Amino acid sequence: MTPPNPNFSDYGLKASDFGPDFIWGVSTAAYQIEGAYNSDDKGESIWDRFTSDKKNIHQGQNGQIACDFYHRYREDILLMKSMNIPHFRFSLSWSRLMPKGQGTLSIAGIDFYNRVIDFCLECGITPWATLYHWDLPQALEEKGGWTNRAILGWFETYARHCGQAFGDRVKHWIVLNEPMVFTGAGYFLGAHAPGKKGLGNFLPAVHHTTLCQALGGKVLREAVKEGVIGSTFSCSMITPYSRKKRDLMAAKKADALLNRLFIEPCLGLGYPTDDLSILKRMEKYQKVGDDKNMVFDFDFIGIQNYTREVVKHSFTVPYLRSKLVNATKRNVPTTLMDWEVYPKSIHAMISQFNAYKGIKKLIITENGAAFEDTVLNGHVDDPKRLSYLQEYIKEVYRAKKAGLVIHGYFIWTFTDNFEWAEGYYPRFGLVHNNFNTQKRLVKTSGKWYSTFLEGH
Repeated sequence: MTPPNPNFSDYGLKASDFGPDFIWGVSTAAYQIEGAYNSDDKGESIWDRFTSDKKNIHQGQNGQIACDFYHRYREDILLMKSMNIPHFRFSLSWSRLMPKGQGTLSIAGIDFYNRVIDFCLECGITPWATLYHWDLPQALEEKGGWTNRAILGWFETYARHCGQAFGDRVKHWIVLNEPMVFTGAGYFLGAHAPGKKGLGNFLPAVHHTTLCQALGGKVLREAVKEGVIGSTFSCSMITPYSRKKRDLMAAKKADALLNRLFIEPCLGLGYPTDDLSILKRMEKYQKVGDDKNMVFDFDFIGIQNYTREVVKHSFTVPYLRSKLVNATKRNVPTTLMDWEVYPKSIHAMISQFNAYKGIKKLIITENGAAFEDTVLNGHVDDPKRLSYLQEYIKEVYRAKKAGLVIHGYFIWTFTDNFEWAEGYYPRFGLVHNNFNTQKRLVKTSGKWYSTFLEGH
């Protein structure tokens, strides 16, 4: 039985309601879609190494092929065009462009991204390039990676090469993707590449990342004529488990760590040490002038919101004395990631970031949901994802109508892809991907987004 065509007319909103200058798009990341892990002269990344140990990833999976975007980019960009998607955010692979992390750029790497960029422009799609989306060259990790202050020089060189190579056509740039996630999961919890643990790795990684965040902005400002430069931050609405003082304090600490740690230094506010005293130990890694070198006046800030977190006091959790209350245990609607479906969270984060002085533009650079998908007679009907996207976009609209500054919205993600430690199990895409055949099928949610964007 073929599912009926979805009736989108009941939604009540269309993209044009947000105004002609509102930006709509989709977001992706190199390691999650490109595959071709050892094609041409590409070097090994920390994710290539991390996934080689099968115990690190769901079912021992890896991104060696992923969506094979390296070979199928024209097919995917044409599909974007057919779906009326006007902006495409992708990341540049540092190890594809600089196989050892340093030295000259790879000709093959440059040629690949030139082809992607040129074909986007040919199709009328605006390319947005992210400099760093978690795939550090393994050669640099062997020298300490983000824990080594030398990464300031490595990253400066990489950023300058990218700006010079692509800045004549790519005008929209993102320096870092979710620094809290790649430092926290990769250098404290060990759950992501490179698998390091402990405060002794986390704190220097945070500080060097914060410096590179501003440094990358400065380099791109010099290298890209008329560039629009931003950086992106993961954020979740934080709700205390109760009104007890200790739960309120736990929530404040969690907010400082998860939502404030990287945005406030770039705005000249420094690290949020008043609410998270453990950050005072960062002084060990700071040098004279670092406070000023952490600051950069970005053209836009990207926020990436999926859910809210409920937080309670926990004496057993070191440093933070707080823990997240599992969404399933709270008996609330969840996605496959066990993230609560809570549309008001995106409104709350728009409001929270609007409270900062110095943010010129705010864009939702990621929002989306993973649910179980089934292919039935050549169709993928995904009503839960459709509902999720519609309700979150409604909250973005309400925020805009309430006078909050918000300039754009990107869905994570275009095609189902490799989702880091979770492998291929959680599917976030508007487009279903059969990873055995690489056949793409536009889901009901993708058909809706296409209709929603029509005429914008």
